[in-house]
Amino acid sequence: MLELHAITAGYDRRAPVVREVSLTVEPGEAVGLLGPSGCGKSTLARVAALLHRPDSGTLVLDGEPVRGWRHQAPRALRTAIGVVFQQPRLSSDPRLRLADLIAEPLRATGRREEAAGRVAELAAPLGLTPDLLRRRPHEVSDGQLQRACLARALALRPRWLICDEVTAMLDASTTAALVEAIEHYRSTTGAGLLAVGHDHTLLRRWCDRTVHWDALTSSDGHTTAALDVPASRSAR
Repeated sequence: MLELHAITAGYDRRAPVVREVSLTVEPGEAVGLLGPSGCGKSTLARVAALLHRPDSGTLVLDGEPVRGWRHQAPRALRTAIGVVFQQPRLSSDPRLRLADLIAEPLRATGRREEAAGRVAELAAPLGLTPDLLRRRPHEVSDGQLQRACLARALALRPRWLICDEVTAMLDASTTAALVEAIEHYRSTTGAGLLAVGHDHTLLRRWCDRTVHWDALTSSDGHTTAALDVPASRSAR
């Protein structure tokens, strides 16, 4: 289970953007985190992905409390999580060809010999042809690059996926292809998903339940996550 307990986080301890927020994702479950821009949901997603140390609170991953963040986290925890960001160009090394971009996590964890086969296995279902795999980020579209970023996130076969506004910059057909690929991965591996976004219709159709973020502060200054709303199964 992915458990966030009373997380307070931000970039200035005097003015945190997230205050005492709790959220859980069960194994195999898809949870949508819905809220307007600037409410703090992306910061919470970065905490869940071990990329941002909270000011206070606890993150428990598969029953193990997390005590290290980024490269200080144990490798077993870091590799259990795959992350896809909203802006693929900001999360991609412009010097790398797409094949090397996808293979990056494998090479970084000493599994270089698996790279070629895993890249081919991930690229084909995402429509990344051999020609595209030889190109660098500036030579492909946003949608093609985001497909490569998703493949990179899946390279180590993570048990948890964190998707932060992954379709915000994409057209409808690319959005559908990405969601289909993520759902295929989840259905075949049992991975859990935290999908952050502001598109109510997409998250309700995609996820098992949607958590609405209450962007208002209560009288004591705490930001809270509002009531869980189950997805409409008939719409999926």
